Amino acid sequence: MLFYLTQYNLPGIEMLMLALAYILAIVFALMMHELAHGLVAYWCGDKTAKEQGRLSLNPFKHLDLWGSLSFLFVGFGWAKPVPINPLNFRNYKKSMALVSLAGIITNLILAFFAVPFFKLCAGFASSTNAGKMFLYYLTMFLILINISLAIFNLLPIYPLDGFNFINTFLKYDNKFSNFMIKYGGIILIVLVVTGAFGFAFDFVANGVLKLFLMFWGLIF
Repeated sequence: MLFYLTQYNLPGIEMLMLALAYILAIVFALMMHELAHGLVAYWCGDKTAKEQGRLSLNPFKHLDLWGSLSFLFVGFGWAKPVPINPLNFRNYKKSMALVSLAGIITNLILAFFAVPFFKLCAGFASSTNAGKMFLYYLTMFLILINISLAIFNLLPIYPLDGFNFINTFLKYDNKFSNFMIKYGGIILIVLVVTGAFGFAFDFVANGVLKLFLMFWGLIF
């Protein structure tokens, strides 16, 4: 993704602000996604994430080296999954469902509340001030990356959150789960490399963005 951004013929300072904003937005979105999983698991009775130091705002507790590099250069990546022990949940199905959706909902909330800040910073798009450029790009990437993470994780493919949510309500040792656990990683790689779900992904992402913009447009 950073290589893609360098293809734009932007002045050095603007390219620097663009890259910095992109990196910070990714780190923040991934960190909050994983933190949300751990917090909800803790509220549901599982202290595993807390005991392993994952209920932290320190991004290095959540970032995976290869996943982060992949996100920067390919546009697809991952963080360290939060450790969860479902045996500690007070209500297994309800808790698993909530934990599975926690990261997705958190990313959507972050994107939603980033929209008004982006609208306030929209006038900085053509600014020559480095600080203003940075704020414009940061709010833009916070919206785009959080929406993208949320939609991507909704896919019912192992090990994404969408699969974990659906699997919560399926019978043990069912064919769908067994197939996904065995081939889910390969399916994800094929989808990302080929861009097979690109049109549908863009359609949904644009739809969510338009809804957010429409809502905040009613206010200011």
